[in-house]
Amino acid sequence: MIIGLDIGTSSTKAVAFDHQGNVMAQHAVPYPILTPQEGYYEQDSETIYQACVTSVSEVMTQLQTSDHEMQPLCISVSSAMHALIAVDEIGQPLTNCIIWADRRSEQIASDLKASEQGEALYMQTGTPIHPMSLLCKLMWMGTQNATVFNKAHKFIGIKEYLFFKLFGHYVVDHSIASATGLFDIHQLKWSEVALQLAGISANKLSLPVDVHHTSTLTREDLAGRMRIPVGTKFVIGGSDGCLANLGVGAVQPGVASVTVGTSGAVRVMSARPSEDKKQRVFSYVLRPNEYVVGGAVNNGGVLRNWFRDTFMQELSHFPDEINTSDLLNEVIQSVAPGSEGLIFLPYLTGERAPHWNANAKGVYFGIQIQHNKSHFARAMMEGMLFAIYSVALALEETTGPIHTVYASGGLARSPIWVQMLSDVFNKPVFVKDTIESSAWGAALIGMEALGLQVDAEGGQVDMPSSSENIRDQSFVPNKEYHEIYIKNFQQFERLYDKLKEEF
Repeated sequence: MIIGLDIGTSSTKAVAFDHQGNVMAQHAVPYPILTPQEGYYEQDSETIYQACVTSVSEVMTQLQTSDHEMQPLCISVSSAMHALIAVDEIGQPLTNCIIWADRRSEQIASDLKASEQGEALYMQTGTPIHPMSLLCKLMWMGTQNATVFNKAHKFIGIKEYLFFKLFGHYVVDHSIASATGLFDIHQLKWSEVALQLAGISANKLSLPVDVHHTSTLTREDLAGRMRIPVGTKFVIGGSDGCLANLGVGAVQPGVASVTVGTSGAVRVMSARPSEDKKQRVFSYVLRPNEYVVGGAVNNGGVLRNWFRDTFMQELSHFPDEINTSDLLNEVIQSVAPGSEGLIFLPYLTGERAPHWNANAKGVYFGIQIQHNKSHFARAMMEGMLFAIYSVALALEETTGPIHTVYASGGLARSPIWVQMLSDVFNKPVFVKDTIESSAWGAALIGMEALGLQVDAEGGQVDMPSSSENIRDQSFVPNKEYHEIYIKNFQQFERLYDKLKEEF
């Protein structure tokens, strides 16, 4: 078996797969997001590292029986993008892990994006100018936290922190590097222009390597803690977004992957990076001459959690065995599509694609006397989907029409949500039998690194390709509902344009 280790925003999950992508065991370790002040979003690096160790150990424990001991061919790693940790000469963190949602460099990003240099950097790095990027975070740190900035030996991400703890060296895969705003995606090296803006030299960053880069664990103490043999191979893998496309088989033109967990994204594979003059979409490297083009939204599952915890506190009184998500779905289903004209702009944590506006705010519009809590719940869900749909439209302008969608991430567990996605997009949506798309994508990269034959489109190894194997659940759009949604969506877009200066 192969273990895909997926380091996410809300948890780290280890998933053991057989060669056909069947889940043999899995374990997730959650952790919090820290918000020390408004606009600051951080996590504790050591907590995440320990979550990686624990999740692998628990999966190995699940797989052991009295008469059989199963070991991984390798452990391949997926992780969230845009993390920044300043570390000293012995690798100790000088800062928390500053994550993608952080907004402290808003003004720097806004000024840079409006400049000619900003557009040139976007074309070179493939990363939209936004507070999420390491470029903007470093520019902020250099002026606002100069003591730490000058003391730092390296500036790294969370996967780099894991690999340093395990192997004692700093490496970053091309996939994660291409999401920093510091990496030339055409030359596959750190951008001199971006480095100069950030005020650092290349030796302050990790060594870029391809996604198949492999390290061997030699430390007995770490191997013992993870219950794996000394000599286990770790494949560096890629970013969770790029690997999600690979994991669901969304690798052909016109086939999109929609992933919604805490945040969300729409992505397609392309043989070339985007040249979107409006700077709406990103272009991240997966493998040479293979790019994942798309856009990420800030407000995915975080919206459902916010609504449930803020306005449906009665759900907290239900016993643990009752799924509160199902109860929230029942509330949403009690209202007809369109929420009787109630529209929600879902920008509670600012927004990335397609607007890249960290100042965007949430808005309920069109409230009338007949609207109750159920209408607000459904409008919340529809607003989330409208934001995702707006990214898809920008993507179609850039890369061509989308005809098929694969859904993954936590919300893909909800058939109601997936059906609404199909209705809004007016396209068929497919969900694999496992929604652990990033972990399976990492496992596929691990298999490639080991020299095993991989069919990424079919999600299989050493077996004939069959589209049936990746289409476990299908959802067909309701044309009538789509017409209702499009009317609201058009007003949704007009509202954003009218309100963006007010934000």
